[in-house]
Amino acid sequence: MGARPVSPPDQALSRDVLLERYALPQEQEADDVRRRIAGALAGAEAEVNRPAWTARFLAAQRAGFLPAGRIAAQAGSGGQATWLNCFVLPIAATAQADAEAITTALAETVQTLGRGGGVGLDFTPVHPQGAAAVAAAGGDAAGPVAALGRFDAACRALDRTGVRPGALMGVLRCDHPDIEAFARCKAHGGLSHFNLSVGVTEDFMRAVQAAGEVDLVHDAWPGAAQRAAGAWLRDDGRWVYRRVPARQVWDAIVSSAHARGDPGLLFLDRINADNNLAWCETLAAANPCGEQPLPPYGACCLGSFDLTRFVTAPFTAQAHLDLKALASWVPVAVRMLDDVLELSPWPLPQQRRQALATRRIGLGCTGLGDALVMLGLHYDSDTARAQAVNAVRCLRDMAYAASAALAVERGAFPAFDAGGLLRPGTFASRLPQPLQARIHECGLRNSHLLSIAPAGSISLAFADNVSSGIEPVFAWQGRRLRPGGRGLAHSVVEDAAVRLFRRLRGPGAPLPRAFVLAQQLTPVQHLAMVAAVAPYVDGAISKTVNTPAGSTVADFDALFRQAWQLRLKGVTAFRPGCGAGAVLLPWPAAAAADPLRPAHAASCR
Repeated sequence: MGARPVSPPDQALSRDVLLERYALPQEQEADDVRRRIAGALAGAEAEVNRPAWTARFLAAQRAGFLPAGRIAAQAGSGGQATWLNCFVLPIAATAQADAEAITTALAETVQTLGRGGGVGLDFTPVHPQGAAAVAAAGGDAAGPVAALGRFDAACRALDRTGVRPGALMGVLRCDHPDIEAFARCKAHGGLSHFNLSVGVTEDFMRAVQAAGEVDLVHDAWPGAAQRAAGAWLRDDGRWVYRRVPARQVWDAIVSSAHARGDPGLLFLDRINADNNLAWCETLAAANPCGEQPLPPYGACCLGSFDLTRFVTAPFTAQAHLDLKALASWVPVAVRMLDDVLELSPWPLPQQRRQALATRRIGLGCTGLGDALVMLGLHYDSDTARAQAVNAVRCLRDMAYAASAALAVERGAFPAFDAGGLLRPGTFASRLPQPLQARIHECGLRNSHLLSIAPAGSISLAFADNVSSGIEPVFAWQGRRLRPGGRGLAHSVVEDAAVRLFRRLRGPGAPLPRAFVLAQQLTPVQHLAMVAAVAPYVDGAISKTVNTPAGSTVADFDALFRQAWQLRLKGVTAFRPGCGAGAVLLPWPAAAAADPLRPAHAASCR
């Protein structure tokens, strides 16, 4: 890689977050944590090769590879917390059983949260409110909104024990009889541990566009009142509880998203059509930040490259992104994440079985916003989007090639089937033909390889506060609220690109046009970056669509429709003042309600 100016020393807040979240008591510097991670992951290698791989894994981290937060906190710690960030768990309700399925899923969720993992759940199997009860339960079904409350209460109980549980994602299909209540369930507060998404289908979106009607259906037998109101049994054996205008459901979703930041949308048909394993699994939910749709018991095994580390000659006419250097480290990162699957403690045996059957990993990038600034590119420009595509396409091609090479060395993932993986329509079927030929010949070690996560805390702790994931910069300078001697104290933090620019050009130098903030971009401009990058990501992308404080319900309506028209896998938007909390504030801040980053994990995929 070419010459790169020396960055300023790490900020105090970066060090504080490192020590609070990731360092063991004896560790004081980021490199201490990197050495522990490298040594721990090398434990999956043949003993004779461990010293060499330890050195290689350490070098990759020093070069800009950031293993995800759970790996950083737990690898080599000797504890039993998971090294995986998030999971999806099933609620296996049937027409004959509901309460038992919820109780089982709740117990599995508590166990997973207690071991440090976030959880996504599809509540669609839960019987609609008022549905006929099963014999074991007695009374009528309480419905998915009541079930959400049980899960949220369990998460609050974990809070009181001192455990730092992960977040929750609740998903409900657009054709569930309780969909409108689900969409509005945050209207009066509560459910603070949940992000919510509605799983929407192509048929539903077409009905919205055409002002058509939709059936709200379920397998569960309707209660007496519902049958009296006209519920009927379809030819496919499912009960139609109601037939309603599609826009009635759509309006409930959009107005609630505008008011509270929830729910977002998951475009289920798009997700499943793109899935490399579409021939053997159906995806109905995603992890809490939306960067990976997952099957039941699926897990997120994540890591990100800090793209600012690969910008040479920043803030000059010669600035460029060194893709050759980036490509050289991708095989090492893929190997590291594959090793995580072998070594991590698992909250549940089903999670381990699912992970080892498909060996999903999620390699991504962070610092894109800052990298574009260093390259002199405005985030909303064709050149910037092309540069982002070049970086992510490099990750894609090198990651798939590395996984094929690992398959030769270690064997393909057990569920591998070349015909299914490469059949028309899947993500893998769009790979360059030489890569497809290698997969046919060698197999593939990992069913999925790419995911762009928020990467906020690791970007702060290990990369001096580079912009998160593929986000533009939210604020050039901010403050973090934290407990102090007399209430809340403020810690100041600056964006990494600004710090480097000031070091090179002086404290009074005016910021060039490329220094653009998230709030200065329109929602359409935010979506355009995701739409450009998404075809090269086999998982998904976590991306906040920031909207102006004065955005209307009609603006959200148009935004969500455009996300569908752009063929994204999902969308969530954040409007300042909508009720989501904040732990980071711009500096100076006009009011405590102005977030530097919303606590709500807003994302579009």
